Amino acid sequence: MNSESLESIIQLRVRFHECDPLQIVWHGNYLKYFEEGREHFGREHGISYLDAKKHGFATPVVKSACEHKLPLKYGDEFEVHTIFKNTEAAKIIFKYEILSSGKLICTGETVQVFTDKNQELILTNPPFFLDWKTKMGLVS
Repeated sequence: MNSESLESIIQLRVRFHECDPLQIVWHGNYLKYFEEGREHFGREHGISYLDAKKHGFATPVVKSACEHKLPLKYGDEFEVHTIFKNTEAAKIIFKYEILSSGKLICTGETVQVFTDKNQELILTNPPFFLDWKTKMGLVS
């Protein structure tokens, strides 16, 4: 692990209901795969939506981007690489790569912010998040 980023990888398989009439994965499902990656990252690295909620915060996605390179089809096995991009700002930024059989299928990024119990934007990193970043060696 370096001081700039952390990564996790989850293995998935395309399910029938994720495909469109062209028999390829419907484009909107890639954002769901990114979410699977974020949740897996949280379990692997000890930071989850429930941790934020426990401390009185939510982390809504305010930006998402997805660039499709190749299609996935029903039954394809693939992996989602989720990379945490460290920043000093009060944001959570993830970059994604979806690969199947060694081929790059899709890249993407999401940006999340912190809101309090009144859904007000928080402009500084919450203490629980700073504690996690310190534990992960992302801040000194």
